[in-house]
Amino acid sequence: MPAVVMMDATFLQHLFDKQKRVEAVPSNRQISEWAVQVIALLYPEKAETGTLSLADLEKRFAGLQEDLVHILNGTQACMDCDNRDRSKAFFQNLPGLYQLLNTDISAILAGDPAATNEFEIVRAYPGFAAISFYRVAHALLKLEVPLLPRILTEYAHSKTGIDIHPGASIDEHFFIDHGTGIVIGETTHIGKHVKLYQGVTLGALSVNKNLAHVKRHPTVEDHVVIYSGATILGGETVVGHHSVIGGNVWLTASVPPGSLVFHNPEITVLEGKILN
Repeated sequence: MPAVVMMDATFLQHLFDKQKRVEAVPSNRQISEWAVQVIALLYPEKAETGTLSLADLEKRFAGLQEDLVHILNGTQACMDCDNRDRSKAFFQNLPGLYQLLNTDISAILAGDPAATNEFEIVRAYPGFAAISFYRVAHALLKLEVPLLPRILTEYAHSKTGIDIHPGASIDEHFFIDHGTGIVIGETTHIGKHVKLYQGVTLGALSVNKNLAHVKRHPTVEDHVVIYSGATILGGETVVGHHSVIGGNVWLTASVPPGSLVFHNPEITVLEGKILN
C-alpha cells in the first residue's frame, strides 16, 4: 500500500472550517440541466425525444417549474425568498422569452448567408445557444434570483466561448456570428437588430471595485454592426444607431449615429518574393 501523506494539522483544520462556512447550492450540473430542458421544450429541434402530446408537454413544464422551486429551495441565498412565486413568475413569462428568442433566430436567418433554415440555427449555432442561456439567466436575474443566472451564463460560456453577463440588457433581433471570444459586460445595453462578430469586447474602462454599482460598459444603439476583434469600453461610450464598427477598432469614446469607424493598418505586400 502507498504511504499515507500526513497533512499539516493547521491546514486541514482550515479546510474543515471552510467547508462549514460554504453556502449550500445545488450542483452546477443540476442547474444547467434544468435550463437545457427548458430550452429543449421551447425548441424541440434540440430535444432527443419524439413528439410529446399536449398533456405530456404541460406535465413536463409543470415538472420543470417544480424543479426550479427545489433548486431555489436548495440555494442558501434563496432561503428567505418566496421561491414558489418566483418559479411561477418565470414560467408565466416564458411565452415572452420564447418570442424574443424567435426574433434572434430570425436575425440569424436573415443575416447569415450560410444559415439554411431555423432547425440548423437552433441545433448547431453557438451564437443562438449562448443567447438562449443568456435570456433564461436574465429572466431569472430580473426576478432577483441570486447566483443561478451567473452559473447558467458561465455554462454557456464554457460550451460556446461566448461570455455574456446575465445583467446585460439585450433587445430583440440580436445576432452573434461565429461568436468565439465575445465578451459582453454586466452593464452593457444593446438595442434592436445588433450584429456582433467573433472576438468583440464590450467592456469597462476600469475594474475598480468602487464602480460595482455604476454603468461601466457601453451602450450599443439599434442597427449596429461590430466586426471581429473590436473593443469598445466605458459606461459613457455610446455607439450611435446604424453605425458600423470595423475589425480591431479600439473605441473609448462615443460615435454619432450612422458612423463608420475603422482601423487603418499598414500592410506591405512583396510580390514575387519567396521567404525561406
